Amino acid sequence: MRILVTGGAGFIGSHYVRAVLDDRYPQAVGARVTVVDKLTYSGNLANLPVGAERLDFVHGDICDAGLLRELLPGHDSIVHFAAESHVDRSVAAAADFIHTNVMGTQVLLDCARLAGVERIVHVSTDEVYGSIASGSWTETWPLAPNSPYAASKAASDLVVRSYWRTHGLDVSITRCSNNYGPYQHTEKLIPLFVTNLLEGKPVPLYGDGHNVREWIHVEDHCRAVEMVRAKGRAGEIYNVGGGVERTNLELTHQLLELCGAEASAVRRVADRLGHDDRYSLDGTKIREELGFEPAVPFERGLRETVDWYRHHPGWWKDVKRAATSEAAR
Repeated sequence: MRILVTGGAGFIGSHYVRAVLDDRYPQAVGARVTVVDKLTYSGNLANLPVGAERLDFVHGDICDAGLLRELLPGHDSIVHFAAESHVDRSVAAAADFIHTNVMGTQVLLDCARLAGVERIVHVSTDEVYGSIASGSWTETWPLAPNSPYAASKAASDLVVRSYWRTHGLDVSITRCSNNYGPYQHTEKLIPLFVTNLLEGKPVPLYGDGHNVREWIHVEDHCRAVEMVRAKGRAGEIYNVGGGVERTNLELTHQLLELCGAEASAVRRVADRLGHDDRYSLDGTKIREELGFEPAVPFERGLRETVDWYRHHPGWWKDVKRAATSEAAR
């Protein structure tokens, strides 16, 4: 079996790649993996076991149809992680998100169709649903994205659905809650706060910190993605939630405790534009159809994540230096 993984040098994609190469997924044992990654600021070769016998890495852009037409023949599946994914960046530069997330997905699907790829999983986000005051979103909930990032992902989901309906592509969509774990870029909340606290720096908390997010460990998310790839139904959407909700303030206090820091390290900053109040996914469908259940308890996973950053300063300091250099340009 050959699986092509877009965005495979990023946080979530690289975890999936490592798991496949470690033969952690029964349906993908022995699979050969091709990673296509543009290596923007969030892609990092240090996330991958470069040189692994069953890994082929291609530095490329999913918007490059010529490249994809060359690469895709012979692949059995595509797992499409590649995306611009940071909400704050989308507020400042929405065009990049539309180009990569919408146009890139369309180019990938067209090339997959022409190459006869049998199976595709498109990895999306719970943010396409907007914000929910109470209860949890099912897969049939109307899309109401509130940021340019979320809008670009909602648009790409609709493009994916159209290729299933129009061309008969065997493609499924996953929509996941907030991920955490090792190798996450330091622009995201948990690694930003952890690395700042480890350096003795303050942490920036938006507004009053009341916003609620549902959390899932990246290991559980990738396991769910693989279950959908192996057994999911064409044209279907699967919510992947961790079942653990925390306000940003509650999460901040947990991170302060795990890092041995005082509450004085918290700096309140102006709230994000269009900041969604609460996310919550109903995971009944993937549980009943595919048997998925999150396996990593949040408290344990969070503690182990903090420990990983504590013991891998070389990795995240390089990431922070690169981000600082990019900002200076």
